[in-house]
Amino acid sequence: MASEPRQALRILFLGTADFAVPVLRTLATGPDELIGVVTPPDRPAGRGRKLRSPPVKEAAQELGLPFRQPEMVSSEDGMALVRELSPDLLFVVAFGEILSSDVLAIPRLGAVNLHASLLPRYRGAAPIQRAIMAGEPTTGVTLQWMTAEMDAGDIVLMRETEIGEEEDFGHLHDRLAALGAEVAREGVALIREGRAPRIAQDESAATFAPPIRPEERALDWTRDATALSRQVRALSPIPGARTRRKGEVLKVLAARPGKYEAGRGGIPGEIMELRSEGFLVATGQGRLLVLRVQPAGRTAMSATDYLKGYPLETGQRLGD
Repeated sequence: MASEPRQALRILFLGTADFAVPVLRTLATGPDELIGVVTPPDRPAGRGRKLRSPPVKEAAQELGLPFRQPEMVSSEDGMALVRELSPDLLFVVAFGEILSSDVLAIPRLGAVNLHASLLPRYRGAAPIQRAIMAGEPTTGVTLQWMTAEMDAGDIVLMRETEIGEEEDFGHLHDRLAALGAEVAREGVALIREGRAPRIAQDESAATFAPPIRPEERALDWTRDATALSRQVRALSPIPGARTRRKGEVLKVLAARPGKYEAGRGGIPGEIMELRSEGFLVATGQGRLLVLRVQPAGRTAMSATDYLKGYPLETGQRLGD
């Protein structure tokens, strides 16, 4: 005898950043009912400090979905909004607010969060960047039941993917967002059917991914070339690793370790060689081949084009 179809879920989506948009688009196609979208208020941004809408708001408008922009969901007004909408499930992606236990208790089935790491590793705000910086060979996405403790809830689903040897934050971010959309579809189906597991995280294996600090953007040329190349990849295309040339900021957006030649180590930060694809910089160990840069006030360009407008000579040094 065929089982009766499960009733569609009433889902309230909470998200802010670009990473959440593919998931929103996937959930909007059904079969469940996306009853609304919650995203933060528009904020001033850029040099002109003009109001900028969160990417999730722009996607909601394009999809014709109702949206609300409370200052804080965990405030009295925010919780009143969630109660008013009466969702079966909260689906949270790249939202930016740690939700209180009172908020998580409102939906009939609770709340789930999609996180860009293989939990319990890299809990926190910058899991993609931290994984690249650490030289991890793999990463992935995890759908977890939310608790008051950040990224510590039981796991519903997890998907793993390799990190390319020269893959940067921007490319990996987009791949994980697409993978997250697939996991969201599968996970919501399991919840709707009453088959979603609750797999406890191993607290002894937990690591953390705090936000990138401003000082972590600066390239310290005394570090080794491999570590510097990972730093460049983790911060590209935004916010961009940076050094200085004659006091002016120069962002380094693509680089890879160069072939080491014995007896020609150079002083860290010294320009060692100009090549057709870029320029070699001495580091604490090995050399870094710089391939793409962005001078202050200019758009990003290849290192080859940069050398045409900003000629370098061997022996010159980068850095403070």
